[in-house]
Amino acid sequence: MLELTMAAVSAAEAGATAGMLMADAPSEPGALLRVGRDRSLCRLSTPDDWLFVSRVHLEFSCAQDGTWQLTWLRGSLPEPSSEVRLTLGEYAHPVAYGGTVALPRGGSGEVVIQDRTAPRSVNVGFYHEVR
Repeated sequence: MLELTMAAVSAAEAGATAGMLMADAPSEPGALLRVGRDRSLCRLSTPDDWLFVSRVHLEFSCAQDGTWQLTWLRGSLPEPSSEVRLTLGEYAHPVAYGGTVALPRGGSGEVVIQDRTAPRSVNVGFYHEVR
């Protein structure tokens, strides 16, 4: 099972955890969890006016072997309005626009969508529970 928690944070709310959203999905081939502004397509949705986040920005997908991967989906613009980084332990790794990275099996970490024009971010924590 992959568990996600999401917080949308602006400069005025830094450090606040109120309003966190949660979603999970079983580690079954083809399972998907999406993050973005479109509530009809995404299990975790950001504020509608946070345009640095695409309608469907991130996709967590489960492979045939039960491992999970993260894809930063390309939006309608050639250059993104945000940056995405994956933090595992002490290390932060940038995720390429349109790129896919594997998540550690049985691991945890955080994915941050950072606005390039304002002190706002979407912080998505993940935990892969292996049974």
